[in-house]
Amino acid sequence: MSPGLRIAAAWSWRLLLVAAAVALVGFVIVQLRLVAIPFFVALLLSALLVPFSSWLQRKGWPKWLAVAVNELAVIVVVAGLITVVVIQVRSGFPALQEQTLARYDDLKAYLLASDLHLTEKDINGYFDAAIGSITDDTNALLTQALDLASLGGHILAGTLLALFSTLFILIDGRGIWHWIVKVFPNRARPAIMGAGEAGWLTLSTFVRVQIFVAAIDAVGIGLGAFILGLVYGGFPLVIPIAIAVFLASFIPVVGAVVSGGLAVFVALVYLGPVPALIMLGIVILVQQVEGHVLQPLLVGAAVKVHPLAVVLAVATGGFIAGIPGALFAVPLVAVLNVMVGYIARGEWRTNPHPSVADVTTPIVVPRRRRAR
Repeated sequence: MSPGLRIAAAWSWRLLLVAAAVALVGFVIVQLRLVAIPFFVALLLSALLVPFSSWLQRKGWPKWLAVAVNELAVIVVVAGLITVVVIQVRSGFPALQEQTLARYDDLKAYLLASDLHLTEKDINGYFDAAIGSITDDTNALLTQALDLASLGGHILAGTLLALFSTLFILIDGRGIWHWIVKVFPNRARPAIMGAGEAGWLTLSTFVRVQIFVAAIDAVGIGLGAFILGLVYGGFPLVIPIAIAVFLASFIPVVGAVVSGGLAVFVALVYLGPVPALIMLGIVILVQQVEGHVLQPLLVGAAVKVHPLAVVLAVATGGFIAGIPGALFAVPLVAVLNVMVGYIARGEWRTNPHPSVADVTTPIVVPRRRRAR
């Protein structure tokens, strides 16, 4: 056997073992998604809240009070956002439905008068086919994900599980991680410990930066919708649209398209084609600022992941696990990138407890000088 073939065979079985391990972990997570998704949400919340809880404790707050304040803040903020959205949507939905039907009648009249030679029966048939296709796809997704009869119970159980997991991570997150590290052999524990700390710092930085970017997107698009309402009159649902943009911004690529499309649709229904085009321009402008300014400067410095890797990670996560997969794909790739790089470079030997600067600043390895 030639040396090249022998090396290729040695690498092949190692890659197959790694691929099998990754596939097994992914399969288990998908099967336990009703538990895994709330736990991953708890990790994201904890990555945001643990630094604030630690800061309160350094200021002299008792640990139980700092943890309680953080947990209550999450409940109040989430409940407040849901309440505002429900109130606004309930008050604006009848008018939105009426305006949608009016725009449909205008579109049908335009098509009947156009050179396409369509009849009312043709238009109604195309419209019914489109609605039927959307309904079938939605029902298939809901049936595949969760049974409608148990949807409320799953949401409630997932919410409680996420809150309890967040609570325990806030109370004894370091102790939980130490317990996990003890599962590994003694020689591997220093590397695993340091890699975990580096990954946690990356996750904390990513969550804070992503919240800041999402807030800028929500303010920009919400302010544009508000100004259009002042100029043309009668743009409702500004607050729900801003909240939808804020939440959707946590799902890269897909979230921006969906939330921006919602804002353009509302502008088209209430204000007409010209304001809808202006709203589309505002959405594109805000997203371009995010993609070319905020993402490279802020998110890029936080995760150090190439944009192509972000797109592929979101596509793969969405294909495997739908919206939750797209939501968790980027932080998962960012954390694994930092942890694997930390172990591969052997930093755990010289830097057992990395800092934020270590995981957000690219490390330049000096070239060795050739001996003369």
